Amino acid sequence: MSLLVIRPGMLTTIQDLGRWGNQHSGVPVAGPMDSYSHRLANQVLGNDIGAAALEITLIGPELEATEPVTCVVAGARFETVVSGNPVDIERPFVIPARQRLRFGARLSGARATVAVLGGLDVPDDFGSRSTSLVSGIGPFSGRPLQAGDMLAVGPQPRATVPSYGRPLRMPDGGAVLRVIRGPHDACFVPAALERLFSRRFTITPQSNRMGYRLDGPALLHSGTADILSDATPMGSVQVPASGQPILLMADRQTTGGYPKIGTVITADLPIAGQLAPGDWIEFRECTRAEAIAALREREAALLGTDV
Repeated sequence: MSLLVIRPGMLTTIQDLGRWGNQHSGVPVAGPMDSYSHRLANQVLGNDIGAAALEITLIGPELEATEPVTCVVAGARFETVVSGNPVDIERPFVIPARQRLRFGARLSGARATVAVLGGLDVPDDFGSRSTSLVSGIGPFSGRPLQAGDMLAVGPQPRATVPSYGRPLRMPDGGAVLRVIRGPHDACFVPAALERLFSRRFTITPQSNRMGYRLDGPALLHSGTADILSDATPMGSVQVPASGQPILLMADRQTTGGYPKIGTVITADLPIAGQLAPGDWIEFRECTRAEAIAALREREAALLGTDV
């Protein structure tokens, strides 16, 4: 069975949980912008949580099934219909043979995961099926989906065990993201840290899966804006010579030569992945202990339990 792309939407890519273990060779990780919703969608179907799925951005695609396909949509909320009938997202639904899944108006959030029972059966590169747009690695030579692309669906799990966690709460026009200082906070004047944690920043249109370019108060360096290149985790708040920060996201480069004034905590990265150009960000400082507690809470929500 397979899905035919009739209309690709604004930006639709295939993602799994990322291309880990090759950063030392300069191979980007990629993966979903909102890994929580990616795992949730697969979990509801009884797939492996890292199974390859579609990530859709701002405007959804139109897909046609060659045979019946069971799907789940998680993350951003879109008006979603199959054969003209609305479907309940975050619960499994079937696209009958020769019928279409269509996405209408976006209601909240920026990116949704469309998972299919059995996962998308596409070739892997460096052990992952994720599309890395910046490096051209992954399915369809690392490009976004286009009309006419055919997506094979993998074999269904022998025993599907659905698990219904709590959906991620979508941001409304912006979000407060918790940040741990550093690792290069000593490279900035004291006022830069005060501005980072007290002022509002706006995501500019020059943003993408690689990073969000932010407009706000300049974060001034105490010396040069250049450092020896080092690793760039997702969530790094990197500051070039302009003083305007860049929040590095899923398609980030493996290393960078600008100081990182802070790092968004892992628990808040899925929220960051649901932001769009024009949305605001406020950064709030937190401790490592608070970050660990927040991650435990997020993982418990995925399982539908309490910490």
